[in-house]
Amino acid sequence: MRLVKLEHCQAGTQLSRSIYQDNGTVLLAQGTYLTDSLINRLKQLNIFAVYIDDEVSEGIEIVESIPNELRAEAAAAIKEGLDSLVDLHKNKTNLQGIMKTGRVVRSMQKVFKDILESLNANGAALNLLATTKVHEDDVYNHSLNVSIYACQLAIENGLPIKNIEEIGLGAMLHDLGKMYIPKEVLNKPGKLSENEFELVKSHCELGFETLKKIHEIPIPVAHCALQHHEKVDGTGYPRGLKEEEIHKYAKIISVADVFDAVTSHRAYRPPMLPHIGMEVLYGGIGTAFEQRQVELFKSAIAIYPPGLTVTLNDGRTGIVSNYNFSAVGRPTVRIYKDEENQDVQPYEIDLASKEHLTVEIVEADALL
Repeated sequence: MRLVKLEHCQAGTQLSRSIYQDNGTVLLAQGTYLTDSLINRLKQLNIFAVYIDDEVSEGIEIVESIPNELRAEAAAAIKEGLDSLVDLHKNKTNLQGIMKTGRVVRSMQKVFKDILESLNANGAALNLLATTKVHEDDVYNHSLNVSIYACQLAIENGLPIKNIEEIGLGAMLHDLGKMYIPKEVLNKPGKLSENEFELVKSHCELGFETLKKIHEIPIPVAHCALQHHEKVDGTGYPRGLKEEEIHKYAKIISVADVFDAVTSHRAYRPPMLPHIGMEVLYGGIGTAFEQRQVELFKSAIAIYPPGLTVTLNDGRTGIVSNYNFSAVGRPTVRIYKDEENQDVQPYEIDLASKEHLTVEIVEADALL
């Protein structure tokens, strides 16, 4: 089994995992054979990657850290939660809105408990494929991904369940303030003006002001929204906090937030490869992040998991067959196309071995 971009699929390709809509319902069931019309329809729905079975990936197992149906359910809960909280803030005296807000917060708490249970049951490093795009809107996708990363990192910290659950809810809501920022500013392809950048930065305080007024939201969760852009050297925003002045929840979420941001596509730049994103985190130790949090994150995330199709710098194409915990950017790869993009009898190479040290991954299909 492997995960591939939809654009690389042809009519007759069989799905090995069901595809879910934004609301959590099944769109196409496991075992469905794709047709040209189905492929075109999936493209229209902004579904860009699917799981398939084929001969070259035979025997490669993808361990689901987060089941697809749970990710879709979580994305739907996040969307409803963010939208409802913003509506409540705009309509302060709306009793119906207050009642709805309590319900959606409980819904987000429940779905996060399911995510936590899934990660605990998995017991291995978080499969990066668990954070592929499941919603058209970047804010909802990002909030879901950050909550999954932050949950795994909180587990690695050995925190009590109550703290992990608060971190998960805080991660889901950390970018609530962006719901108040015009889409044309958030998605601007060029460089932001000084005024636009100040507007974007205001999302921290906007989210905090909304969350602190809701009695179902613990105050540490509200501080996740306020402090997730603070840096340990005091150069962050909005308050320039440093070191122990920053809440531990925010320190955890900031690592997850930056990693997902730099490895995801944005209107103003292409995504970074996962191992480059990890290098960004290491480069921020002592300035943006605590060293311990970055090192725990590295051990918690399988950035090139089995089932991921990759292209190497010598032109060969293969599928990751085994993850390498000692060298996260250098997994074992099953090669099935040569330097000329011609099919070859599959064979495996270990990118961490001495004879392959000059070979590296330059493209990760379905992640970029």
